[in-house]
Amino acid sequence: MRQGSGGQAVIRFRAVGVSLLLAHLLLVGWLTLRPLDVPWMTAANLQPFAGIKADLSLGPVAAARRIGKELLLLAPLGVLLPLAGGRLLVSPWASLTRTVAAGALISLVIELGQTGVPGQVVDVDSLLLNTVGVALAHVLIVPAWRARLRRREEERGRLLPRAARAAQPSSLSASQGSTPTISRVGIAP
Repeated sequence: MRQGSGGQAVIRFRAVGVSLLLAHLLLVGWLTLRPLDVPWMTAANLQPFAGIKADLSLGPVAAARRIGKELLLLAPLGVLLPLAGGRLLVSPWASLTRTVAAGALISLVIELGQTGVPGQVVDVDSLLLNTVGVALAHVLIVPAWRARLRRREEERGRLLPRAARAAQPSSLSASQGSTPTISRVGIAP
């Protein structure tokens, strides 16, 4: 981005993204890490896909509700993490990889935190479904959102068009010129 008002847009996106991200994480923490008063608890599920199979055996409506709940719990992170980053010019694959890895780590922290909370049960399928939810939200929303924002910034003149960015040499080498050389000096006896 060029200097000037374009930097203000990035700062504004980051501020909004960080605020929404913190609010969402507080809500998720409250929902998943509060003690529950239950008459009985199931054992922890450490076998992948066993909980999903059990949910599917309950029927389509109950399975959709349970699986959908796990998919949607951390799905907003797929959008909020890139928004908090505030970058418009980034590789889609790198963004997806960073976002999914961060979502998986946050889900892992939540699952590990549930080990000490009464009424909460650790479930490896929750980790898998939460991570898939983050990836789906990112893939469905972020590339189109970034493309739209880039077009808007290009129209306002804050961002060089794609063709101009490709043709322009890197700003570091263009601004500094060639590297100076030092002539050889003999060593005194």
